[in-house]
Amino acid sequence: MTRLIAMSAAIDRASDRLGSAMAWLVLGMVVLGSVNAVGRYSSRALGLNLNSNGLTELQWYLFAAVFLLGAAAALKNDAHVRVDVIFGKLSARTRTWIDLAGTLLFLLPFCAFALYVSMPSVIESWRVLEGSPDAGGLPRYPVKSLVPLSFVLLLVQGLSELIKKVAMLRGDLPLPEEASDE
Repeated sequence: MTRLIAMSAAIDRASDRLGSAMAWLVLGMVVLGSVNAVGRYSSRALGLNLNSNGLTELQWYLFAAVFLLGAAAALKNDAHVRVDVIFGKLSARTRTWIDLAGTLLFLLPFCAFALYVSMPSVIESWRVLEGSPDAGGLPRYPVKSLVPLSFVLLLVQGLSELIKKVAMLRGDLPLPEEASDE
């Protein structure tokens, strides 16, 4: 179990690093969005065409990268959406069991299904070197590749979470803090 816990810790570090990189992409996305907005409104005022389909698509591609590649870090840091009405009142051990069951029954199978479903489209996109239908747009095949990549990363982080939950239930790692009565 010690080797699995060490492997889980390595996965967690990689997810954290990727999450930090995505935070920087958010900054780039905001700057690019600002440039696009200034160009669009300046075009109207100056009578020039300062719009760029490529820059607009790049902004969307950055958003897709942040969302898709940040999912594993969100899972690792428990920053994903959770309905906490009942869950927060349960004991740490019960919450750990629920997380373990959710990972086994929902997260891991969904990631495998998403990989299975998305791969043919991504392979075809690379085969034809799919591009944007808009003039001056960007190639689509690289951004489409983010979909299966994100599910691989989420699957690997899910395995890390599974290892940690089993270790907690066995007593090899401490259980999360008990819910406070606020």
